[in-house]
Amino acid sequence: MHAISDPRELVAEIEASPRLPSGSEERFAGYGVMGLPFSSGHILAMRRFPASSVGPGYSSVWHRDPGGRWTFFQDLPSVNGCARYFSSAVTEVLTAAINIEWDGPRQLSVTVKDGNRRLDWSVTLTSSAVTRVMSALGSLLPEAVWRHRLFLAGMGVVAGPILRAGKVRFQSQAPNGQRFVANPHLVWLVADSRATLDGVDLGPIGPAPTPGQMADFSIPQRGVFVIGTAFFKPPPADEGTLNGVAIDRRRR
Repeated sequence: MHAISDPRELVAEIEASPRLPSGSEERFAGYGVMGLPFSSGHILAMRRFPASSVGPGYSSVWHRDPGGRWTFFQDLPSVNGCARYFSSAVTEVLTAAINIEWDGPRQLSVTVKDGNRRLDWSVTLTSSAVTRVMSALGSLLPEAVWRHRLFLAGMGVVAGPILRAGKVRFQSQAPNGQRFVANPHLVWLVADSRATLDGVDLGPIGPAPTPGQMADFSIPQRGVFVIGTAFFKPPPADEGTLNGVAIDRRRR
């Protein structure tokens, strides 16, 4: 068994053998930077799901500018990626080439290319006493516990303060109406990061003056990297309208 402290090897195993969790909801398994705020007001996030129940595995990178404008970059059509759930809160959804490379056991680089636009983003991860405890528990808890509403609510209340990450929710409603559950089985913190968007440096990492929020979905006010699963349950009525209209209005 690999040490929990080595995310690169764990990610390599996930990429080699993607596996969906059980369930009837729309399900995803993978890893990503849940959110990384910059003191300039920019926010970045990354999702890489090698296993998806709604289509092929995909990558998505999110950017919020200091004015509050969200742009989603995806390497699949909107209906198969994160925009399926978040597009009504996003200004622009762009199809782009996304490359994720691991430069060391805890260092990764993300490159996004969309026409004339380019994002270069490097991330260095670290662990702490808190993340080691969370990861140890997360890797041992049975799936039934991870899906329990009261456990998820309590974990969200505790996780934000102990990670010093502001508001954190592991269950809520996505902007397009679906209910979601997020299960972060293994957790690390972002120790350092640099990003340039179209040649402009986003500046030092740190809490953004305005926290990232899309409907009930909150972006942590501290860089957090997780390996885990996510579940989305469509609303009971008008599912196609919620997904289709919101996505088609912004896709390019």
